[in-house]
This record gives sequence, C-alpha cells and structure tokens, in this order.
Amino acid sequence: MRTLDGKVAIVSGSGRGIGREVALKLASEGASVVVNDLDAAVALETEQDIKSAGGQVVACIGSVTEEGFAERFVNTAVESFGGLDIIVNNAGYTWDSVIQKMTDEQWGAIVDLHLKAPFQILRAAQPYFKAHPVDYHRKVVNVSSIAGVFGGPGQSNYASAKAGIIGLTKTLAKEWGRYKVNVNAVAFGFILTRMTDAVATEGATLEIDGRDIKVGISEEKAAMASKIIPFGRPGTPAEAAGAVYLLCTSDADYVNGQCLIVDAGRV
Repeated sequence: MRTLDGKVAIVSGSGRGIGREVALKLASEGASVVVNDLDAAVALETEQDIKSAGGQVVACIGSVTEEGFAERFVNTAVESFGGLDIIVNNAGYTWDSVIQKMTDEQWGAIVDLHLKAPFQILRAAQPYFKAHPVDYHRKVVNVSSIAGVFGGPGQSNYASAKAGIIGLTKTLAKEWGRYKVNVNAVAFGFILTRMTDAVATEGATLEIDGRDIKVGISEEKAAMASKIIPFGRPGTPAEAAGAVYLLCTSDADYVNGQCLIVDAGRV
C-alpha cells in the first residue's frame, strides 16, 4: 500500500518546476491530484504524465489570482475525486527591484500571488474541512522561501509575501488543529527552476500572467551561490518536492505550524 492511497491533493503551479515534481510525487504515492497552471499546455502535460504512470489526475487551468479561482480549485477536487486531503500552495514567480524602483503594480502582483491567493484557497477549503471530518490528519504545505525568513536584496515584495505565508501557516495551524489539519511551510533556498537558471546574457524574460518578467541569474552569481552551499550545488525540483511530500505523510501527523528550511544547510 502506498503512503497516500485514497488521499486527494491540489497543487497550485504544478505545470513546471517544483510544483510539477510535487504533483508527480504525490500521485506516485497514490494520491489523486488536481494539477494547476496558468499555462494550459504545461498543466495538461503534467496531467498526461501522471495518467501515463497510472495515476488519478485532473487539470484545473488558470491563474490562482483570478477572481473565483480558489473556489473552483477546491470544488474540482471534491467533484472529481470526492474529497480534499492535501493542499500545496506552490504557484509563484519573482519580480524584483530595489525598493526605490519598485512600483505599486510590482508590489501588489507579487503579494497577491504569494500571499493573497494561498489565503483565498485555504479560506475556500475551510467549509469542506469543517463539514467533512475524518479520522486521519489532512495536510497543508505552503511554499515559502529563505527570502521570507532572512530577507532578500531587491525582493521587498517577494520577501514580505513569503514572510506573510509563514505567519498564515502558524495561525492556521492553531485554528485548524480542531479539524485535524496539519498546516506547515517549506522555505526553499537555491533550487534550479526556470526562475533561477543561470543565463549568459542580460535581459532574458518570460511572459508570465501577461507581464514580461526578467528571469535567471548570472553565471557568476550562480557559481558564487553554489560555493556557499555545503553540498556545492543548488537543489533539484525533485529534491524540493521530497520535503513537501514528507509533510504530507502520516509520519508528520504531530508536526504542525512549522517552517522547514530546505537549503542544504546554507543558512
């Protein structure tokens, strides 16, 4: 019997990177998974990969910041698989500037994405958890960052939102204990994704949610970061997903309100 047989999970931002690996891992351990991305093509690719491996999956395409998305996300799980047991709030990107150059749009977009959207998804899930008690522990894992714990130059918006998600995690851990829901967070360090891939040229961008966002870090910065990581390298999305998975298992039933730093001991 697999560790998550019979469980139902929703994973935001699971078309690429860490979110995709989380969805694949949860599905491989028996969970029925609702995958999500604002890019339909990558969401459907993840959906197909899980199906090809024999997993149960359905895609819920759209931006987590869209009005009404939270309710649609939760309802997709309940209507497709008959329940909801695991929530992973993962969707996100960075849009950096030093504070004197950061616009209100930049601030609002990142805070809405990394803090308001998870809040709305969790709020939408509460009526279901209250109305459908179970004799096991449900799980919430919110994705934060070491920037939210220690700060990050040029990331006042992102760091503030990621610090906020830790506060939300600790608060709901207290509110939802009565529902037997464990609420924890993971704070990732340098994980190789499309947002952190080293780029040889300046000005590389991706269109995300209708905006051209600068992505990647220089080869020099990537090499410098790797030097101060005890393992001498960044983490992989699959390694990051492993930490999320641990908090979704019954072995973590008495772990609640914690923020697990996943950075190979860098800080």
